[in-house]
Amino acid sequence: MKSAILASIGVALVALAVPAHAQEADKRWIIRARAIRVTPTEKTGPILPSFPTANTAVTNSYAPEVDFTYMVTKHIGTELILATTKHHIEGRGALDGLGKAGSTWVLPPTLTVQYHFAPDAHIRPYIGAGVNYTIFYSSKASSALESAIGDTKLKLKDSFGYALQAGVDIDITPRVFLNFDIKYIDIDTTARLTTGSLVNRERVHLDPLVPGIGIGMRF
Repeated sequence: MKSAILASIGVALVALAVPAHAQEADKRWIIRARAIRVTPTEKTGPILPSFPTANTAVTNSYAPEVDFTYMVTKHIGTELILATTKHHIEGRGALDGLGKAGSTWVLPPTLTVQYHFAPDAHIRPYIGAGVNYTIFYSSKASSALESAIGDTKLKLKDSFGYALQAGVDIDITPRVFLNFDIKYIDIDTTARLTTGSLVNRERVHLDPLVPGIGIGMRF
C-alpha cells in the first residue's frame, strides 16, 4: 500500500517538471500536495460477547496527501485523493486501564466530483461529493491487550461510503496556488478480535474530518 502512495508522489513530481509551453495548451489537470490531519469523530459499540461494558477510541493522525483533479469543464472537476495513515486504538470503559489496545493502517482512496464557483478568479472556492473505499491493513493487537487476554489477531473489515468536500485555491502565480481543503469521509467497519477459538466483534463508525493545507499546480 505504501508503495502505491510513493508511486503517486513520483507521478506528481514528474508532472510538475513538464515544460511550461506544454502546460499552457490546456490546463485541465490539477495536482495538489497537502499535509492533512485525520480526526475520527468515531462512535463505537460494545466489544461482544466478552466485554459488553467496554469500547474503543481511535487516535488522530497526520500524513501527506496527493490528489489529482481533471477539469471536465471550467466548473466541473473530478478529483482522486490518495493518502494513508496509521492510527492507534485505545481501550475505553472496562478496558480504560489497558491504554493502547491495537493499531491499524488506513488507506481510503476517495473520488469526488467538484463544482468550482469561479474557475478564472484568483480565489477559487469549490465543493465536492463522492465515494471512498477504505482498506485497513497491518492491523495488530497491542502487547498490553495480549497480556490481558492472550494471543489475539485483529482484523478490520474494509468499508465503502460517501465523502463530502469543500475548499479554496488561492493563486500564488498564474499556475501555482495555495490550497485549503476539508473533507468528511464516511467510514464504517467491524473490528474482529480472535483469541484462540473466541471471536469478539465491535462495530466502529470512524467518520473522520480531514482538514488539509497544501500547494497545487495547474497544467
